[in-house]
Amino acid sequence: MPSKVLCLNGPNLNMLGVREPELYGRTTLAQVKAAVEERAASHEIEIDFRQSNSEAELVTWIQEAYQKVDGVIINPAAYTHTSIAIADALRILDCPIIELHFNNSYRYADRAFRHLSHVRPVATGVIFGFGASGYLAAIEAMQLLLKPPFE
Repeated sequence: MPSKVLCLNGPNLNMLGVREPELYGRTTLAQVKAAVEERAASHEIEIDFRQSNSEAELVTWIQEAYQKVDGVIINPAAYTHTSIAIADALRILDCPIIELHFNNSYRYADRAFRHLSHVRPVATGVIFGFGASGYLAAIEAMQLLLKPPFE
């Protein structure tokens, strides 16, 4: 039976490929989704890939995932730094959570506000700095969390 993983994407990620391509690249969210679905299928992971600009919708999706998914991958985008509501919703879950970001925000002194993450204390692990490829790394990491090769 395949594992079920929810992959959530926060605000402005629907504008990937257009918004600040020098930071986020030219890959679109549709391209990321296709690659994630292909990689997930190779690991017998059923992926539910979603994006919303609404904090409330993201919180609702997280709540609805309670005891229905085996793991969550979340790129909360700007809500990383502002949303206690998303962090609190994630605390409800009893499954691995991977926080994901395109960039290593610590590289940008002019974006020090991005160093704070309300999600990080809740996450099992964090992947950042690998651009769109970070999503594939998140699938690999989730597979290792769900079916650990070492015990």
